[in-house]
Amino acid sequence: MTITYGPTVGRRKLRSAIRRAREAAGLTQEQVASAMDWSLSKLIRIEAGYVSISTNDVKALLSHYQVSDPEQVTELVQLSRVSRQRTWWSQYRDSVPPAYYSYIGLEAEASELYFYQSVGVPGLLQTEAYAQAVLQTVIPKLEAPAEGQASLALRMRRQREVLDRADPPNIVVVLDEAALHRQTGGRAVIREQLLHLVSLADSGQITVQVLPFTSTVYTPLGQFVVVRFAGGEDADVVYLESTGLEDVLDHPEAVSAHLRTFAGLREAALTPAESLSRISAIAADLG
Repeated sequence: MTITYGPTVGRRKLRSAIRRAREAAGLTQEQVASAMDWSLSKLIRIEAGYVSISTNDVKALLSHYQVSDPEQVTELVQLSRVSRQRTWWSQYRDSVPPAYYSYIGLEAEASELYFYQSVGVPGLLQTEAYAQAVLQTVIPKLEAPAEGQASLALRMRRQREVLDRADPPNIVVVLDEAALHRQTGGRAVIREQLLHLVSLADSGQITVQVLPFTSTVYTPLGQFVVVRFAGGEDADVVYLESTGLEDVLDHPEAVSAHLRTFAGLREAALTPAESLSRISAIAADLG
């Protein structure tokens, strides 16, 4: 069997398969941890996808769960190998919040990304000057310039790795109109950012829609990103990011709620053509 997905999706698929195998065997996490002579926290972290698992531990677990089908065992052992591969973002594991680290991996393997932004522009689409201005606002200690520069470098690296890859994801962005008027970094910086959005949309890389001030839509879910994967290899995921809150949601009901919300936002927003006209007009006013 050929594995065509990367470490993040591989780890998530593996953790789901291992959890299902334990449940099919009728065993609790406590029973398995005791039988394997592991701490309970180790098994919990494995099943949550927070840590990778060695091929030997996979084989031992499957044997304990009486999973003997050779094809299934081979597939899960391969998933273990894939999930342990080093990636370009591995170096950031200890320097960014766990949820953000998980999101970087998911984003890197996504086939589609749906952004709703009530404030600002998604990091993937930011100019360097705009990103610098945002980080100066978000990072509380700019007495530590190295922290801000590291965050900026990571943001720019994400853009290269995701937007310039051989099979870039389909990106759809709904921006609240307020985000276009907020002069983060000053008039010149926001003007450059708006023109960059227009350029990306014109190139066909992304679809941008503006939720106008006149819209009556209320979005209690706040801003979010829906991450989707090709061929149904893995379930959709929602990433939440705001002050004091970063989380990755993969519960089907939560994901469905955000997908419905996103569809409603797109319906209420200006069309892509109207949106680019609105963005261009705002940029012109700043010139």
